[in-house]
Amino acid sequence: MALEVKLGQDLRLRQQLVMTPQLQQAIKILQLSLPELETVVQSELEQNPMLEPLDQSSTEMTLENGNTSAEIEEVEAASQKDQLGEEAELKAEAADDAPLTEEMPAMEERVDGIQSEARDAAVELEQFNRLEKLDWREYMENYSNNWQETEPADPDEERRQTLENTLTSRTSLEDHLMWQLRLSSLNETDQRIGATIIYNLNDDGYLETPLSDLAAQLETDTENVERVLKRVQQFDPPGVAARDLRECLRLQLGNLGMEESMATRIVTDHLDLLEKHRYNEIAKTLGVTLETVAQAAKVISLLEPKPGRDYGGDEPTYVIPDVFIHKMGDDYVVTLNQSAVPRLRLAGYYQRVMNDGEVGSKTREYLQERLRSARWLVKSIYQRQQTIYKVARSIVKFQRAFFDHGISHLKPLVLKDVAEDIGMHESTISRATANKYAHTPQGIFELKFFFTSGVKASTGEDVSAETVKERIRSLVAAEQPGDPLSDQTIAEILRRESINIARRTVAKYRQALGILPSASRKRVG
Repeated sequence: MALEVKLGQDLRLRQQLVMTPQLQQAIKILQLSLPELETVVQSELEQNPMLEPLDQSSTEMTLENGNTSAEIEEVEAASQKDQLGEEAELKAEAADDAPLTEEMPAMEERVDGIQSEARDAAVELEQFNRLEKLDWREYMENYSNNWQETEPADPDEERRQTLENTLTSRTSLEDHLMWQLRLSSLNETDQRIGATIIYNLNDDGYLETPLSDLAAQLETDTENVERVLKRVQQFDPPGVAARDLRECLRLQLGNLGMEESMATRIVTDHLDLLEKHRYNEIAKTLGVTLETVAQAAKVISLLEPKPGRDYGGDEPTYVIPDVFIHKMGDDYVVTLNQSAVPRLRLAGYYQRVMNDGEVGSKTREYLQERLRSARWLVKSIYQRQQTIYKVARSIVKFQRAFFDHGISHLKPLVLKDVAEDIGMHESTISRATANKYAHTPQGIFELKFFFTSGVKASTGEDVSAETVKERIRSLVAAEQPGDPLSDQTIAEILRRESINIARRTVAKYRQALGILPSASRKRVG
């Protein structure tokens, strides 16, 4: 049977969702945190001449430069004509994107300010013309900056930061040890060995490289490396340059003058039993009382197992809230943190250049493209603030009991509930709550914290998983050190409180809270 091939045309009507570059930019900006958004905006400011930071209004700039009110009105009147058409266009675009409710007048004013601040360029051009007419010779003669001349003190000098408030770089463990090595009485060869040992320490302050490898690298004997190592182990912090945990603890006990103590004997011979909290077996092996072992264990617990902890690690990350939730009367008011969001405006000077008839077509085309990009960025930031505000309002609506009473009253909440409440997709809610924080009367929480799964209760109403975790934490905090609560006991207590939860679920929540098992929490004495 022959195969027959035919050519034909088929007309079909279908819908297709296309991710435009502008939509991709809006989605990207929505899921950024405040520090990340600031980085993106700074990068755009460096690349796009049509954008500039909005530091202050044109009126403030004119007043600071000593202009009269008549000059201010003249400048604003001259630039207002060029801006009317653009402001109307930008406001129309903002209206198409579901503007905020009447409860957000500050956002509307801010958007209008971002769109209309371009007239500041006229003030800048006027100031530039004044600088051209300035007599620089007279200026240099009358305003010399020679520090030897007796001139009045700068009034701002008293408001400057003192030396104690000046930020300094963080001292690393290597710098701290090298400073001590240079002050030691070691000769040049031993100092070179000591420097090699120091730069081979890990972040916790341990030496993991075998001494034979260091000796081969330095072309010396292992005995010389070990001799210098013992000298480095006497440096601060105590226990540094140890090769394992046992040696680290022994060095710290020796620094306290406890070389012959019971704590040293336990660390040397029974550290494995101590880690398992098998105090009775330790007491029986050493022939001492349980109280003696308990006292020694308490001393050991005060030692630092990671000597380099205070000098290593990442720099602290400070959380900047995106929204503030305050209680005013019987209601909670949501306020956006507008001071942390980068403020932008369109550069009026380049807009006039673009409208100049003498400008070439390529230049005008480039400026038009940059103008569209600038408008989309400003628009995306505005939409980002819109969405975060609506999500925060919805969270307050669902979690009112939490804001009144705390974590114990947190209710189960999923993304679908908020999405249906504000008329958005669940993926949008997920992006709007990622890496966003809210300052509440109960503390600072990530917006995702308010979305938790539920645990069945005997009363018929689900209980939030965070509420169960908080209850487990409080039970462990109130337990007897000598008789800690097991996971099964905690599960039984929760069942009596109408929270149906299995033992393995208690163990999962306990591990998520960073709480050790009951055998490891047991204390004696």
